Order: sequence, then C-alpha cells, then structure tokens
Amino acid sequence: MDGFAGMRKVASRCSMAEEDDDLDLARLLDKPKVNIERQRSFDERSHSELSINIRAIDGFESMYSPGGMRSGLNTPAWSAKNSFETHPAIAEAWEALRRSVVYFRGQRVGTIAAFDHASEEVLNYDQVFVRDFVPSALAFLMNGEPEIVKNFLLKTLLLQGWEKKVDRFQLGAGVMPASFKVLHDPHREVDTIVADFGESAIGRVAPVDSGFWWIILLRAYTKSTGDLSLAETPECQKGMRLILTLCLSEGFDTFPTLLCADGCSMIDRRMGVYGYPIEIQALFFMALRCALIMLKHDAEGKECVELIVKRLHALSYHMRSYFWIDFQQLNDIYRFKTEEYSHTAVNKFNVIPNSIPEWVFDFMPNRGGYFVGNVSPARMDFRWFALGNCVAILSSLATPEQSMAIMDLIEARWEELIGEMPMKITYPALEGHEWMIVTGYDPKNTRWSYHNGGSWPVLLWLLTAACIKTGRPQIARRAIELAESRLLKDAWPEYYDGTLGRFIGKQARKFQTWSIAGYLVAKMMLEDPSHLGMISLEEDKAMKPLIKRSTSWTR
Repeated sequence: MDGFAGMRKVASRCSMAEEDDDLDLARLLDKPKVNIERQRSFDERSHSELSINIRAIDGFESMYSPGGMRSGLNTPAWSAKNSFETHPAIAEAWEALRRSVVYFRGQRVGTIAAFDHASEEVLNYDQVFVRDFVPSALAFLMNGEPEIVKNFLLKTLLLQGWEKKVDRFQLGAGVMPASFKVLHDPHREVDTIVADFGESAIGRVAPVDSGFWWIILLRAYTKSTGDLSLAETPECQKGMRLILTLCLSEGFDTFPTLLCADGCSMIDRRMGVYGYPIEIQALFFMALRCALIMLKHDAEGKECVELIVKRLHALSYHMRSYFWIDFQQLNDIYRFKTEEYSHTAVNKFNVIPNSIPEWVFDFMPNRGGYFVGNVSPARMDFRWFALGNCVAILSSLATPEQSMAIMDLIEARWEELIGEMPMKITYPALEGHEWMIVTGYDPKNTRWSYHNGGSWPVLLWLLTAACIKTGRPQIARRAIELAESRLLKDAWPEYYDGTLGRFIGKQARKFQTWSIAGYLVAKMMLEDPSHLGMISLEEDKAMKPLIKRSTSWTR
C-alpha cells in the first residue's frame, strides 16, 4: 500500500480546480433536506415491473432507517437510548474512531485507514480509502451523524471528475479514487487534496470496487436519513451513470460478470483472483440494484436503467447457476465429462474434475454451500471468500435458500472460518509451490496471514448483517463476543494470523479504523436490527431461483 509520489502529479493538475470544487460542494451542502413518504418501497419493485412502468413513483423508498439524534459530541446516541449493558470496548472504540476523522477546510470528510503512531512506516495508512470508510460511514449514520457521510460522498464525487492517468494511459471518466489525502499547510492556512486512482498503488491497479461502494453508500445515506435530494442532484446522477457506463458497455464478453485484474478490491495484492472474482461480482450486483433505486428515469437515465434491468437478470442467473456449490453440485462436478461441444453441454466451462482440490471434499458439509471464488473457462477457484458471500446475502444475489446454506456452512465450519477471531477473508491459505506461483513469493501474503487466510475483524459487520438478515443473530452474537475478548486489549489490529486467527498479524497496523468501525456497526445492528435496512436489499420476486437438486436447499 505504499507509493505517494505519483499522487502529487494528480494534485498539480487538479489543485487549480479546488476553489470551484468547494463552491460546488458548498452549493450541494446548502440544499434543503427532503423527506418523502411513499406508499410502497421502491426496493420491493421487481425489475420486470420497472421495465414496463419505469419511474411510476416519485421517491426512492417509503421507509428509512433512522440514525437517531446525537446525545453529545463524544456520546454514541445508540448507547444512550438502549438499556442493554454496554461493553467497555464501545466507548474506547468511539474515541478511537473520532481520532481518525479527517478534516478538509473545517468539514469532516472521512477517516484515515489507521491511527498507529507506533508504526515507523506510515505508507498510505494516513489516507482516506473509499472501501475503508464504508464501515465508518455506517457507524456515523447509525449514530445520527450523517453530515460526514454526505461530505465524503460529495468530495469523492468531485475527485471522480479529475484527470486520471497511469503513465501515458488515461483511465475512464467513471473511475473513483482508491483513496485521497488532505494536506494541511499551516503557514498559508490552505488545505489541498491529492488522490490515488491506482497510479500509486502496488501493481498500479485501478480500484474496481470503489465505485460500487460509493453507490452502495449513497443508498445507505438515503435510506438512513430519508434525504432524497442528494442522490437526485445532477452531479450524483451523473456520477452513478459514469460508474456504471464502465461496467455496462458492450465488448467481447460472453458472460454478464465483470472481468478484473488481480488486486482491484480489498484483496489488493496478487492472490490469484484475476478473472471474475466473487467479491467484485457481488458488489457489482448490489451496486446495480442500488443504482436502479436511485437513478432518475429521465432522458439521460432511462437508457442506463434499461441496461441495468437486463444485466441484473443475466447476472443473477449466471451467478446462481455457475458460482454456487454445495454437496450435490460438488458431486456433479466430480463426475463431469469434459470436452463437450454443443449447446446441451453440462460442463459448460470445461472444468476438469481432477482440478478439484483435495481439501474441498472434507470442507464441504452435507448441509450448506457457498459461492466459489471464481469461474472462467477451464478454471474454478473453490476457495471461500467471506466478503463476496456476505454481500451476496445482503444484496439478495443469493436466494433465501442459498443464504441459509451459507450460514449453515459457517456454523458447520466454525473453527476454519471463524476460529478465535472473526473472520477468515479467504479459506484455505495458499501454501508451498502454489503460494510461490500464485502470489509470486509475496512476503506479506504468506500462509495464514494478511489476504492469504488471515482473519480480518472488519468483516464482523458484514457477518453480523448477513446473520440478522437470515434470522441467525446467535451466530453474530457468538462472533462479536470472540472479537470483544481481544480487539480492545490488542489495540484494534488490522488483521490476525494463524489457522485460528490467534496471533496479531506480523505486519498488522494497530488502531486500524475499519476494525474499530466494523465492531461498532456490528454491535449497533445486533442491538437495533432496523439498521440493517441501510445495507440490505430484499429479494426481487421477478428473478426466480434456478431449481437445484441439492438437499441443502430444502429445510
């Protein structure tokens, strides 16, 4: 995550526009908040219905998740209004979260990645990352502090309009930054922003997930506050269209999934996730659904909406058909014939049964299932990826039956996926010769460390949200209790190492902001499940699930 020199070039090209940007930001912030009550939630509208009667209603959604009123600058509102016994870690977590807040010209615009003064190398942990800020944003929304989220959304939207170049190649207009940094000049009393669109990142990979998280967070802000005016501004409408134009344009693709490079998401180093990684596909699906709720159906938005509707149907079918695996499907793949050439082929991707890794036969329980990591011609990555599967549940990419099967798998393989610290970002770890080839001898992604089987506390909020949505809060409660026993004592590490997640990561930063925020969001959702509405979408009735033979689908 190092490299900063390239960012200054971006700043020099764009700093002249800062004053105009701030005028735009001030203008948008001055717009009045609008609350519109509706008879029916837009979330409940099916894609088929939308394609027939587009934008027959005026607002986004009839209900919103109230964040509540602040009870004081340093007092979390949710703890003041709930009677449950608070854990000592909560107050410490809020204090640490507030220390990480970044200001730009007097306004709170985000949180830095880590506030670890003990670390000699800052690298880019002092920057505001789009993906890292999401749990912080949710925590502030749930605590009745939406302004920092609004400021962040608007500032990153303005950064989207900057010129973006890697060497001599110009990136697409819709690319959102991976991160930005605020530079304070105390002598001139001037604040400036420098942004990284991938030109300073390890491997020089643009962040595919940033745009999706931005759309998802915009919908969360709207859902939490009931303020429709922000998403309806021409700037936000254009921002969403630019992001989705990158993904919905026609090309040589024969699949509705997005083709991506290694390192384009949370797993930002070489880990063999190139191709069609589950994390990106799940975020893509959720962003499409959120955009469908928020896009206006005017002359500029109508075409984009129609493309979204078509893509959602194709993407849901593809993912549910080819990425899903359970005991029955694994057995079917094990018996696949190869080299089939016809439209009636069963083994459509020509997956060679001998390529199935030995570990998956023991890992797969009789009851349970999950979305595999990647599917492409002659390649199926059977690894478990936590973020992609949790987002699949929250976005309803997973059917209700599949969602329950994922939770069954987590319970059945608790020691492997949760261990002593929730939860494994991937399972299992790459080792030996496979690690050498896939990671390129990456010294940070050694076995059971970092992205290679490390345990990441930030995933606690996603696990909790998935548990609540599937009616399994006891799983979340058990995981939170595990995290509480270590996180505060260990000073909120970025990740843990080992097969069980027992050891603080060898290069983990302390006071990692999203570890702190992830814990707070998990606690607040578990105590007040209505917060789930910010980050969860109900199943679209028009997308009928593919009929499967698996017993794990029947309860």
